Amino acid sequence: MADPDLRARADARFESALQESGARDPRDFYRKQLVELKASSQDAFRRALAYFEDRLIPAVADESSDPLAEWTEYGRVLAVLTTPGRTVAIDPTGRVADYARPAPRDALVLHLPEQTSRPALPVGLPAKMTPAQRANFDLLVKQAQAL
Repeated sequence: MADPDLRARADARFESALQESGARDPRDFYRKQLVELKASSQDAFRRALAYFEDRLIPAVADESSDPLAEWTEYGRVLAVLTTPGRTVAIDPTGRVADYARPAPRDALVLHLPEQTSRPALPVGLPAKMTPAQRANFDLLVKQAQAL
């Protein structure tokens, strides 16, 4: 378990970054992914918890880090542990590129499973999605198609 002071510093830095940027808080979604991991693979679940305690919390607590980028990377780790695939960043125009740290704040970051019947997993959402990003999200995550 992470040092309580370290955890408190990390939580405070992340909360501050969320408020300053207007970014969406991904923690509820990531908690749901952890529950799914626990049910499907104890090994993957343990690896996700170890990453959280050993890498995420110390990184976010570090004054030189970008808390939002660290949490986005944790989301990518959770997605990769959930299903093999490719993580991409979709810019405001809808252009797709391989994910690289740190993803731009205005990027929609999705993990595309190798198994194409599975929906994409949201990793990072911009504060406000553009129409092109919303279309990608609806198609790849919600698997909704409109004529």
